[in-house]
Amino acid sequence: MTMGLDPQKGRFPRRMPGFPASDRRPSLAHSTAGRPAVMQEPVLVLNATFEPINVTAVRRALVLLLKGVAQAEELNHAEIHSASKAVRVPSVIRLLAYRHIPQQTRALSRKNILLRDRNTCQFCGKIFPASDLTLDHVVPRSRSGRSSWENLVACCYQCNNHKGDRTPEEAGLQLVRRPRPFTLHTSRQLMRLIGNKDEKWRKYLFY
Repeated sequence: MTMGLDPQKGRFPRRMPGFPASDRRPSLAHSTAGRPAVMQEPVLVLNATFEPINVTAVRRALVLLLKGVAQAEELNHAEIHSASKAVRVPSVIRLLAYRHIPQQTRALSRKNILLRDRNTCQFCGKIFPASDLTLDHVVPRSRSGRSSWENLVACCYQCNNHKGDRTPEEAGLQLVRRPRPFTLHTSRQLMRLIGNKDEKWRKYLFY
């Protein structure tokens, strides 16, 4: 699969297969004020059958709850305050209608590549915030390198500048691990890793 992606700023569609498209999202203007960190906390998403299918941020989870397409199964202690009420932050939500999730590679996107690579630069091995990472084509696009799971990796800006328009071998760099597609099996492994931080997830992941 070849997709045109600028490794510095390009992005692919973010919507996960099976999630409803939305022309408008319910307003969270009051509830997000002063709580940017809380709004980016991970939330486990379950299918209607309680099967774990995704990890999303609190902000997106609240949108799904407000639209009435999901319900909260587990709540955190934190609260988001709006003008009229306080809302408990969800830890686990469940879709009310079953969504068919194809047993195939997940959507190629910056978010999913960083999730696959665990926010780790694949050349120096250091962990960075998502904002401090870019995507690098292992085989440069100038040499017909494709925008694919096997040729895109998370990379810090220092390593990206050092590598430039060269292959890792030419730049004296070595990949931490060989890049591969992000399958549902891979994502469940990552869900379990993230779930170690939130015991409310464990009964849905460790079975």
